[in-house]
Amino acid sequence: MTSIADEARLVFDNFTDRTASIFNPHLRLGVTGLSRAGKTVFITALVHNLLSGGRLPLFKAQANGRILGADLKEQPDDAVPRFQYEDHIRRIVEERVWPESTRAISELRLTIAFESAEAWRRMLPGGKLTLDIVDYPGEWLLDLPLIDKDFATFSAEALERARLPSRRKEAGPFLAKLETVDLDAPADEVTARDLSVLFAEYLKACRADSAALSTLPPGRFLMPGDLDGSPALTFAPLPVEKGKTYPKGSMAAHLSRRYEAYKTVVVKPFFRNHFARLDRQILLIDALQAINAGPEAVSDLETALADILACFRPGRSSWLGSFLTRRIDRILVAATKADHLHHESHRRLEAIVRVMVDDAVARAKFSGAKTEVLAMAAVRATREATVSDGGEDLPVIVGIPAAGETIGERSFDGQSETAVFPGDLPDDPRRLFDPKDGVAAGSLRFVRFRPPKLQHSPEGLSLSLPHIRLDRALEFLLGDRLQ
Repeated sequence: MTSIADEARLVFDNFTDRTASIFNPHLRLGVTGLSRAGKTVFITALVHNLLSGGRLPLFKAQANGRILGADLKEQPDDAVPRFQYEDHIRRIVEERVWPESTRAISELRLTIAFESAEAWRRMLPGGKLTLDIVDYPGEWLLDLPLIDKDFATFSAEALERARLPSRRKEAGPFLAKLETVDLDAPADEVTARDLSVLFAEYLKACRADSAALSTLPPGRFLMPGDLDGSPALTFAPLPVEKGKTYPKGSMAAHLSRRYEAYKTVVVKPFFRNHFARLDRQILLIDALQAINAGPEAVSDLETALADILACFRPGRSSWLGSFLTRRIDRILVAATKADHLHHESHRRLEAIVRVMVDDAVARAKFSGAKTEVLAMAAVRATREATVSDGGEDLPVIVGIPAAGETIGERSFDGQSETAVFPGDLPDDPRRLFDPKDGVAAGSLRFVRFRPPKLQHSPEGLSLSLPHIRLDRALEFLLGDRLQ
């Protein structure tokens, strides 16, 4: 995936980080997930609960009173945008709207002061852990496998996906334009631009709720940022023959060069400067969106997750070896929005995600990394209740659906609280992958809810944001570093 020069630079950067960490314990936590999986909400809730001493009974250092305090510190990297925690928490708490989705990479530094769990170490000054949280779009991870693929391989895979029945409608305009292109003809910038625009529109249409597909590289076509309109993003797959040399200056040669530039300018710097420097990783998954869309979306999400997990560098390095090669030693795969289900279905949601990532997680364990799968909600937007329907008690969730959300013919205004029976997830997760089963064809109801109104203590103090298993996530990701 990387050249000798890339690896040499990685060793240098890692040695610098590890040397500094001897005197100042340091952990880099990567937070990623595909679009609308809840990355921004997770980071905001994590920081809010640490800063405010939130209710985290399964996060041992907090529950045992060993967290002495947490503080935000200056952004560690001047070239990377700061994660705007203050803006995000204001939108959730005061405006009760969800913050905007991750569009680019950002970082936030947090220092956690703690008391050791070991009695003899409590006689020494308290410890401090510097936590750098790196937030980046999961779509960018889908680009990493492109480093080892030439233009012909990328094109063959992309066009095969575009011609699938589940994508035929969305890909129609792009495929029609492709039929008019002469690969051997002189390169035409207008045609190249039109192809790239239609290809990007097709990818974006596949990501919409109605399709909810996930395997959509190149990732920057979905989130171009400051590269929008640049030559590195002005290409598209072509039906080129593998091993064939096309005339210099031809359309095929031109877009092939652009593809290679994309890998050089976009993909490799992301891998080298950010991804390869992570110590821990949480991968957030909105499995409910895929379940809502049906079996093809569920299968496509499984493929995307396998591709993402294959990019990680999992493993456990020796103390000396860690100065040369940084490995991700803990990976948490979290199914988000568990508050959209009754707690009776949480185990089933976890089982569905385990099926999706089973092979990739097995490989990570084999290399020495610890892995975990859980269903969670970083911010809990609903509460549970029971309603009677025809003499039968149904477990429901109660909250305020976001404006414009619908169930059947009913549309919500964003103001009224309502009880929703989301349905039951199947006991057998494999049923969700079967197009003939019809489990997700209307028996399940998932809507987006507004953030909750903060509760107050008897003394009138605002309590921290409610959650589901955020404490378990923190214990897995940070607990061993706060001993």
